[in-house]
Amino acid sequence: MADTGNTGIDSVLVAGRGPMACAVVRSCAALGVKTVAVHSATEREARHVRLADDAVWLGPAPAAESYLSVPRLVEAARRSGVTAVLPVPPALAGNSELAAAVVGAGLTWVGPEAGVLERLGGDGVEPASARGFLAVVTADGLRHVTPVRRDRDAGTARVSWVPGAGDDVALPAAAGRLPELGWRGLVTVGIDPDGELAEVSAGFSLDLAVLERAHGVDAVALALRSATGRVRPGTDGEPRPAVAVQLRSTLPPGEAGRVTGRLPDVWPSERDAELAAVSGYDPGDRLDGWYDALLATVSATGADTATAARRAADVLTGLPETGVPHDGDAVCAVLHRLADG
Repeated sequence: MADTGNTGIDSVLVAGRGPMACAVVRSCAALGVKTVAVHSATEREARHVRLADDAVWLGPAPAAESYLSVPRLVEAARRSGVTAVLPVPPALAGNSELAAAVVGAGLTWVGPEAGVLERLGGDGVEPASARGFLAVVTADGLRHVTPVRRDRDAGTARVSWVPGAGDDVALPAAAGRLPELGWRGLVTVGIDPDGELAEVSAGFSLDLAVLERAHGVDAVALALRSATGRVRPGTDGEPRPAVAVQLRSTLPPGEAGRVTGRLPDVWPSERDAELAAVSGYDPGDRLDGWYDALLATVSATGADTATAARRAADVLTGLPETGVPHDGDAVCAVLHRLADG
């Protein structure tokens, strides 16, 4: 096997779409892992398809008949010849039926086992709690534990950040039992007002970029290594201040649009590993009304939360005409509040 970043996996079906799938494909390329994208009838030329090494058609536009269809995803994996299936959104990563079907087809499932998802109720939703934490779960314990705060006050705007001093997010006692209960890989957790576990989600939640920036790691590499038992025990430093935001279209539900301007797209580099932005669309791409309205994600770290928030806001401030309305101003308002303390 060629060097694939010590993942033990040489090819994956990337089960997902939009900016998150684009981020996964790009990370796999950096690791040397071959990627096969999936697409519906209306997204044959989508950006995540163009970025991948290969692509497989799933079915008609409705997500239930394409992106979320267990039989179609498993058949696509078989046809493509990949060795593993990497589910991107929690809706797929928390699907115990899909996990069991992938393993039953003789492929590697990148995530918690089906039985674990059934017992723990891998919720398959983005955690909505105002507080939570992110981590990688191994047999030896939790790695890269990152507390997170989430903003829910700006309409469709979503902002997540590592809370500062004096704003502690205590890890629920039940979280420490995830390893013994068999959970492996990425986990995003919501914490209820009483400090207990609320939602528990697998896959690439929208918060995971906070973990990446806070610890200087690649979540895709961690997920793949977890699937092959290659995440080793280690000592993790304290998470750095970090912020992640999502830019969304505000078109009415079901209405399509056309992206005409360039959206934020900045890949971390040796020169600047503290900022990342991932667009799901290039100029000229169609924004399909069938699916989630997420346009791009931006994440940043810095000496403190204010610095990280300002860096993210700078990326979203003064965007060129994009061709579709978006919530950039509302997101920036939240970031400016964080920057002002």
